[in-house]
Amino acid sequence: MDNDPKRFVRVPRDFESLRSTIIERKASMPKRLAQVAAFALSHPDEIAFGTTASIAAASDVQPSTLVRLAHHLGYEGFSDLQSIFRERLRDRTLSYEERLATLEQSGGADEDANLLSGFIAAATQSINRMAATVGTETFTRAVDILAAADTIYLIAKRRSYPLTAHMTYAFSKLGIRHQIVASPNGVDPEMVQFATPKDAAIAASFSPYAADSLSQAEGLADRGVPVVAITDSAFSPLAACAACWFEVAEADFAGFRSLSASMALAMALPVAIAERRRKFHHPKTAKEKME
Repeated sequence: MDNDPKRFVRVPRDFESLRSTIIERKASMPKRLAQVAAFALSHPDEIAFGTTASIAAASDVQPSTLVRLAHHLGYEGFSDLQSIFRERLRDRTLSYEERLATLEQSGGADEDANLLSGFIAAATQSINRMAATVGTETFTRAVDILAAADTIYLIAKRRSYPLTAHMTYAFSKLGIRHQIVASPNGVDPEMVQFATPKDAAIAASFSPYAADSLSQAEGLADRGVPVVAITDSAFSPLAACAACWFEVAEADFAGFRSLSASMALAMALPVAIAERRRKFHHPKTAKEKME
């Protein structure tokens, strides 16, 4: 009889199962294994394309650490683990090729049409993925935190900035007190010092994470200000300091990542917060009061 316990470990054979397994085990992983696992989830294409040496260099670990991670997860070796990332890439490529084939069959396809189709496909994939992974309980928890805040601080830099720019517009129209942390004269650290535990913050950042966004969010959390984070991985530094966080993995086209799913979330949050506050202060609608 084979008593090897590894024989009975269910080894993930698709990317989503692997991702879930890594997230479940991250707290118990040794530091170096957790480091390379975080890199793998944040840069799956690099894992699929890279060599052991290049991946180890990019994730700042020894090549042997990649093998240790593979064994820790139940794989025969790193090439076995890497095959999951390559299969993910193959499935994504085939799906995109099918879209292009459909477009070509419809006639009139050209370079511009292909480009537009590619970005639309990436946006659609991002939104569908978020719909499947973001639970309503997480959204409700975030709305609970933000609706109770005196002031909502909005933190995002670089590619994430459009999210807070839109929320600034929405909050202004909905009469929700907020402060976007994006000063042209560089006083962002001083701006967040006004926040108290009665306030809350929304921080958005994706790999490679903006250092200023991380430091500001971590500083707020350390002072008892609840942070709602929008980020791309359970290993994100934002997730570590957030009271509540959304994992939004945006698809890309030709190396340009979509913001479609994140923007949908940024549009939904202000409306949900306004509605929660309206119901709290005015539990009956005008129609109900008339009846």
